[in-house]
Amino acid sequence: MFAKLTFPDSLHPHELDDYLANGWFRMGQTIFTTNFLKFSGIIYSAIWLRIDLSTFEKSKTQQKLEKLNAGFKVVIQPIQFSEKQENLFQKYRNHITFDASPSLENLLFNNGENDVFNTYEVSVYDQEKLIATGFFDLGDNTSAGITCFYDPDYKKHSLGKFLMYQKIDFCKNLGMRYFYPGYFAPGYPLFDYKLDLAKNNLEYLDIHSNNWLSFKHFAKENVPFLIMTQKLKTLSEQLSEIGFEHTFFKYDYFDADLMTNLNGLNLFDFPIFIFCFEVDENNPSPIIVYDIRDHQYHLLLSSSVFRTYADQNVGDHYSTNLLKTIKYLYSSESANIMANVVSMSLIKTV
Repeated sequence: MFAKLTFPDSLHPHELDDYLANGWFRMGQTIFTTNFLKFSGIIYSAIWLRIDLSTFEKSKTQQKLEKLNAGFKVVIQPIQFSEKQENLFQKYRNHITFDASPSLENLLFNNGENDVFNTYEVSVYDQEKLIATGFFDLGDNTSAGITCFYDPDYKKHSLGKFLMYQKIDFCKNLGMRYFYPGYFAPGYPLFDYKLDLAKNNLEYLDIHSNNWLSFKHFAKENVPFLIMTQKLKTLSEQLSEIGFEHTFFKYDYFDADLMTNLNGLNLFDFPIFIFCFEVDENNPSPIIVYDIRDHQYHLLLSSSVFRTYADQNVGDHYSTNLLKTIKYLYSSESANIMANVVSMSLIKTV
């Protein structure tokens, strides 16, 4: 699945290593994975990143930040969640322009008491004043950066990036192999700072091969969502040429399985698709998707789990029904073959 969420009762360090290596990440006290994101109604690909600590060396940028912040005290220790940290988080949250968790407690613990992660904190002090804090989780051989926040009054000190380097150095000194900073989203600049942390040691999880590759080989034209869009547009052109009516949709609920109350339903999680025939809420409807993982078009049947609050779809966004895949009917690497199969209305006999 492209989006999945699980609720571990416990988590051994080597299990965290395995999750991270497969493109999963912490969210509160859960572990999730996703390959697509939506910000302000626009869909992006989520590209998971990691830093190879075995070859990591301090950059000039890191050295400059260490010199700039040499007068501050840095403390790294197992998590000691405090009211000071919560207050600092709220000050930071009120200053930023993007959405953030309503509280630090919610971000880390989902407002619960159980902590299944081996979490450490790095805090920066100006004399006795807490001015920045970051959290990260330790596995057996890997670690994951969870969050960083700082006092906006100290913005010129680049404390967010400074905290990231503190985490990386600490984990390298422990002898860990990889540090996972999460994902970035090509075309959405909020996460681009991660690309500058360790340019020569950065790897990304390639969804095409399911392998970690050097980021030096990353190409914007290979962004999964862009490829899926291009492939479906090619098929749409083929269908239009033969006069077959269809609708190209972006699906607003591709990540619905990440919602706690919907988790485990194995919902339809493709971010774009083509409706082949008129939608029938009472019977399965045929849909065509392009799966970047096996490089094939798939004709499938989907059904409505329930009708949403939306009265109608807006533009090319489908939002009136929450969908679930019933079964796969036909697959092909060729847009021409898929168009011919659909145009013969073979699905009507299924």
